[in-house]
Amino acid sequence: MPGLIRKLLIFAAVDGLILQPAPPKNHKPSTEQAIKVEYKSNAITPLLKDRRDEDTTSYLEVHGIVGLLKVSTTSFLVSISGREQVAQIRGKPVYAINEVALIPLSSQAEAERAITQARDSQQKHLEAGDNDYTSDTETEDDRHPDSLPPSPPPEREDKSKATSVAEDVIGRKGQYGRFADRWFSRKGWTAAGRNMQGMSGQENLAGKGKEGQDVSDSAVDAGSKPQTDESALPADDKEPKDQGRPQDEPSSPEEVAKALSGSMNESTVALLPKVLRTTKMFFGSNSFYFSYDHDISRSLPKEPSPQSTAPMHKTFDPEFFWNHHIAAPFIDEGQHSFVMPVIQGFVGQRAFTVGTSSDDGSSDKIVEAKSNPEDVVAVQEEAAAKDKPSQPEGAESEHKDLVLTLVSRRSIKRAGLRYLRRGIDADGNVANSVETEQILSNPSWDATASTVYSFVQYRGSIPLFFSQSPYSLKPVPVLHGSEERNDAAFKSHFSHLQKRYGSVQAVSLVDTHGGEATIGQAYEKHAKSLNENGGIDGKDTALNFNWFDFHDVCRGMKFEKVSVLIDELHPFLSSASWTAQKANGLESTQSGVLRTNCMDCLDRTNVVQSAVARWALEQQLAEQGIKIDLQNDPTTAWFNSLWADNGDAISRQYAGTAALKGDYTRTRKRNLSGALTDFGLTLSRYYNNIVNDYFAQALIDFLLGRATDSIFAEFEADMKSQDYAIDMRKVRQNAIDVCEKIVVEDEHEDLVAGWTLSCPTQSNTLRSLPFEECVLLLTEKSLYFCRFDWGTEKVREFERVELATLESLERGAYITSTLAQRHMDEKKNVGFVVRYKSQGTDSRRINTRSLDSEKKTDDEERRPDQEDAKEKEKEKEADEKKQQGTSMRFLAFKALPPANSVVSKDKDGHEEKPPSEDEAIRMVCEEIARVTNAHRNGAKAGEKVDPEDQGADDERLAVKEKDVVSVAEAKRSTGYLEQIGYSLKKLVWS
Repeated sequence: MPGLIRKLLIFAAVDGLILQPAPPKNHKPSTEQAIKVEYKSNAITPLLKDRRDEDTTSYLEVHGIVGLLKVSTTSFLVSISGREQVAQIRGKPVYAINEVALIPLSSQAEAERAITQARDSQQKHLEAGDNDYTSDTETEDDRHPDSLPPSPPPEREDKSKATSVAEDVIGRKGQYGRFADRWFSRKGWTAAGRNMQGMSGQENLAGKGKEGQDVSDSAVDAGSKPQTDESALPADDKEPKDQGRPQDEPSSPEEVAKALSGSMNESTVALLPKVLRTTKMFFGSNSFYFSYDHDISRSLPKEPSPQSTAPMHKTFDPEFFWNHHIAAPFIDEGQHSFVMPVIQGFVGQRAFTVGTSSDDGSSDKIVEAKSNPEDVVAVQEEAAAKDKPSQPEGAESEHKDLVLTLVSRRSIKRAGLRYLRRGIDADGNVANSVETEQILSNPSWDATASTVYSFVQYRGSIPLFFSQSPYSLKPVPVLHGSEERNDAAFKSHFSHLQKRYGSVQAVSLVDTHGGEATIGQAYEKHAKSLNENGGIDGKDTALNFNWFDFHDVCRGMKFEKVSVLIDELHPFLSSASWTAQKANGLESTQSGVLRTNCMDCLDRTNVVQSAVARWALEQQLAEQGIKIDLQNDPTTAWFNSLWADNGDAISRQYAGTAALKGDYTRTRKRNLSGALTDFGLTLSRYYNNIVNDYFAQALIDFLLGRATDSIFAEFEADMKSQDYAIDMRKVRQNAIDVCEKIVVEDEHEDLVAGWTLSCPTQSNTLRSLPFEECVLLLTEKSLYFCRFDWGTEKVREFERVELATLESLERGAYITSTLAQRHMDEKKNVGFVVRYKSQGTDSRRINTRSLDSEKKTDDEERRPDQEDAKEKEKEKEADEKKQQGTSMRFLAFKALPPANSVVSKDKDGHEEKPPSEDEAIRMVCEEIARVTNAHRNGAKAGEKVDPEDQGADDERLAVKEKDVVSVAEAKRSTGYLEQIGYSLKKLVWS
């Protein structure tokens, strides 16, 4: 496998960022070609000569490239500026990323400023004695003798000198709290207001309008507190010679924002600092791991051959390749040695020594154990340096040295955060999908000395469509989708697991009573249905299912009763076994996997997985003649802490806090102190669920290529994140198909078209908030307006409107909110109104039999007298309408946002560009008008109608251009409570 570049020098040239490989000390000069990433265009080209001798003020040493972050018209190079070695597998170091640097690709001045800031951050960590840096940043193996000399310290300016407008507006937003609305107001700040808030005066705005000039302020501040005593290097010294000062210098924050970011809209400018800050924290959170020489994405039986000549990114398991999307520009250009694949999850190791001299049948003792990564690595290096790494199997020895390695790999499919990614998607991918591999080896990893064991477990959300509200401490799961849709996704999920691991044993740890019982029963029901209908693969391969009520069995904090479950699983675990590698290759391969879940797949799952791993380790040691008691022996605390660290890591990545029940995982004891700690963690999770997670989820979807950067503008407008992992095209098309089957009863009435639109919650109104998604069907004779229940995938009610009764069709701006700029964009907020004559009878049909009856519970059953009263009320309303005679009514519809936030592809793999809101509404209106006019002239829909034969102009239905609700009207109807509520929400997340 070709090696990856271990050390890079990054410096800003006039024409782009230079990425220069720097070989380790005592190595030959680098044979890898340096590359250049051009400003603006981001084109990646190889360099024909070494450019390290160019006149440059600063450079940055990094340990690899994560990728290119492209937000609107601005791009940033994401590089690994800090790392920490956490393990060593087969003699190859494995690192955790603890800091990344984001370097803007807007101009040389901006790039140099970010490089200087990143280098200062590295230096501060070194001076502070941070082990994450001192142990690794300047190692002898990495240091290049021909590296550039140390960069000079950044030039300091006087503290009194005013900062730039972009720094005031973007980088220091958090300091001004409630005054943030002024930054983006049309009036801007007055001179007095600027001085009061410590911002630049009007006279200092001159010369700050270069394109991209101050974008790096946001990158600089993305991971650190604003530095009020440090300002940028002089622009005249940093600006490329081929760039000139704009003729028209901006004089307001709004103009400056445009000058800095080209075509960026206001929402993007406002959220760019948050995007950069969150990206920096996300990749620098010690939850991403990489290795230059070892493929950590694959378990032992799936490791690529050491003789493989393929680049690592090609053999890396795509299921766990977290930076594949942002690394794609380097992959596409064939710069394989610059592509550093990373996984998210956990990597940890423990070294331990067992005394094996006892002959009395008692348990062997742990003589020594090492948990510090440096100590564990030292043990392995010492063993590898010996001529005979360790005693062969069967040889007599008083002590045996071993290493236990734990690797957890989080899937990128349906990736995200706790309540925002729940259950399953249409392709069978589940939330919080994690593969955990436990490896037992000797310190030298020499399979000729002793067997190397690998045992894999899997955790993942309950494989059904369901959701839970983040606004409750104990939210009740709500099931969604039809039986058929759940069956298809359920089977797809287990089919994928079977192909990957072999047989599957599913263990559900949810409660058999209370709020969790409903989804637990549904899980069991679908498992039985799967087995009764051909099994996982259609060839009667059964899904083994076990429902273990963890809370009931372990009531009173007696978690040791998990042993009851282990006894039940013993037959499967013994048959599935584990992978064993000896000198001649793989002696045996694990033939099945244990799939464990609770509601979050965190806390209860951690306890059970660690118990199963303990059982496996004891069995593997027993094969080597070693008998230890990992449950009760206090000298085995290193095992407990390893699994507790793993549980905490997975929990932080999914729920934002350490795992609950962690005290038991670490100590095998449960007490009141641990329970109180769990309560505090529960409150912290609750805060994350309702405050932090929505934006973080949007960023994850963006980084993985699930959504485009318009997702941030959508977040700014609604301050929430949608489930972009679900293909809404399929869901909406299914809704149209279901509606057609239910509501179109006339067999001679053919469907012409169907659409999903947004509409008020009440009929015959324009602003009945909140709006809901509905289905509109067009046939040769009628319009069918259907209110659809997206949870049960059934028609809630529908209304039939004959085309002959249509009076007018008006299309135009449809503004339903003035709280965010996106809501007031007249090109994105478009709708239409259909006005028609009502004949005095209610054309609505309510599907009470199929929908309401399913929603009833034992406590909510309606009494017969209530049903009779409702029927009488409906009859009375119908009589009143008949007496009123013909009246005018209307239906209002608004375009749904196009799928521009979701990257969709056609059958050939090319990205599809959906029509805009205006284009979509135009097509709908034109189609309704065409079919209506054809119907009025007796022509069948689909036939070409001569315009001269369409009747008189006053009989034709024409599309009129008229605003449904204008911006001015919407502003007048927006209440103070709405404005206050939106402001409070914005204050929280900003």
